[in-house]
Amino acid sequence: MDWIHRLSQGLAKTREALTQPLTQLLNRGPGPAALEELEGTLLAADVGARAVAQLLERLRAETRAFGHYDRSRFLSILKGTLLDMLRARQREPIEESIRKGPKPYVILAVGVNGVGKTTTLAKLAQRLKQVGLIPVLVAADTFRAAAIEQLAVWAARIGVDLTRYQQGADPSAVVFDGIAAAKARGADAVLIDTAGRLHTKTNLMEELKKIKRVLARELPGSPHEVLLVLDATVGQNALAQARQFHEAVGVTGIALTKLDGTARGGIVVAMTEELSIPIRLIGVGEQADDLQDFHADAFVDALFEETGS
Repeated sequence: MDWIHRLSQGLAKTREALTQPLTQLLNRGPGPAALEELEGTLLAADVGARAVAQLLERLRAETRAFGHYDRSRFLSILKGTLLDMLRARQREPIEESIRKGPKPYVILAVGVNGVGKTTTLAKLAQRLKQVGLIPVLVAADTFRAAAIEQLAVWAARIGVDLTRYQQGADPSAVVFDGIAAAKARGADAVLIDTAGRLHTKTNLMEELKKIKRVLARELPGSPHEVLLVLDATVGQNALAQARQFHEAVGVTGIALTKLDGTARGGIVVAMTEELSIPIRLIGVGEQADDLQDFHADAFVDALFEETGS
């Protein structure tokens, strides 16, 4: 099964929540009253208030210009506006960033517990190895023995080096040794897993800031990517998490997991439009190759494939 098909399957719940009401609306004949229904549909899919306002303004402008809605034009504006928003924040594939960036390229993964942070890093390490890059994993979530063991199992399975300490160790010390190991082995990338206790706790953010200071000291300019891992199924709560992590540690990209488990995949649009943070990776399944770079065109095509234009 190719990635586009998996993406389409993964977005089935969101597509059903978004495009079925939209199709019914269009079949009745789009008109001014339809905008209120459309607004509710988009907000329910967690597209976000700011993005929805922009979409509605463009549709209203179309009505003022032509006096009516045309079905194909209506869909074209809707899809085109979403594409404009998403393309504006889209970045190159993460492998390209690593190949062009400093060596080793440091990716610091942050996020609350339960979002799939450890698994996401492991899947990314496997991807990098498959394209000929040398990744090193660093188990800096020393508050959970399970996280360390989980990363150890993945590292052994995919054949990559892992720097780890015992539970309770200083995370910054693990990171220090991980950077030294990566330099010694000529690694292309360092993927650092971190603790994910409640994002409202000041001590977690202070700990992440300390890790960033250690990285900057040992490898000036790093981390080169602060990757926030978020669970798409929590919808607007993910926005709140993103804001807090961004304020504390300066998030540069988002990995959005579990898109296949939610009807609120519009959060992709809300993230990019309201926070101006690019979606770097999306996950639509449990397999390693279900973690892929985000592509705006493929996402929008999969979201609207059943409506036609």
